[in-house]
Amino acid sequence: MTASTLRHRATCATLVALLAACDGAQGSGAGDVGVDTAALRAADSANAPYKARVDEGLGASVAILIDNSGSMWQTAPGDSRVKYVVAREAVEQMLRATEEIIRERPDFPVNVGIYRFSDGVATVLPMQRYDRQKVRAALRTMPQPEGKTAIGDGMDQARHELYGAGTFRKYILVLTDGENTHGRPPDEVAREIARRGQGAVQTYFVAFDTDPATFGFLKEAGGDVLAARGGAELRRALAEVYRGKILAEAADYGEGAPPAATNSATTPEARQR
Repeated sequence: MTASTLRHRATCATLVALLAACDGAQGSGAGDVGVDTAALRAADSANAPYKARVDEGLGASVAILIDNSGSMWQTAPGDSRVKYVVAREAVEQMLRATEEIIRERPDFPVNVGIYRFSDGVATVLPMQRYDRQKVRAALRTMPQPEGKTAIGDGMDQARHELYGAGTFRKYILVLTDGENTHGRPPDEVAREIARRGQGAVQTYFVAFDTDPATFGFLKEAGGDVLAARGGAELRRALAEVYRGKILAEAADYGEGAPPAATNSATTPEARQR
């Protein structure tokens, strides 16, 4: 037997002994199983409160999700145009209300990001300070609708963008004409956002030509859903959510911050991320 073979066997024996010692340290009974600490750390991370990736302050950030699935090719009730055109124009009109609050509170930043979802999620307008011309230009780049409806994935992406926007107040606004048919279930995502966001993120849905009861889970997650049968109702519902709820609520905080702000704002952990 060569010296090289002897050294190899000695190394193997040492490794076996070390593994046996580790097993003994992890459990002394026949049924004991070693703890996967990496998996535990991952689980803890998945259940921990969200942390902002930047310093946060006063203002409001709104992530708008627009359904761009195949069903948005259908003609909108009470209108000669297809749904996605009606929806795009309604969102643009809705966002004009931002200009009023900017005039009244020039020191109060309002950030807007627009995202479309079908089989996946894509950015239409990156999260940034509201600018009417940029909003109009971005909405006109939206492609024709096709594919499935990934509502939950869209919500997850919107939440991620909001935690890098730099404001205490965070809002998700979803405009959709149907049920989730692809990716994560939206009820699962909504409950996760409510739990891990600890009240920092408000979620609103506008059910366009679809049953709002489909999104009844939002009530359990602290959100809300409004119904809109046709184009006129869609414009009214979006105005009610955006002007009447989002902008009004955000501005009412004045110089204060919501209760969850200390969990997602300028903590040492947030600055290090």
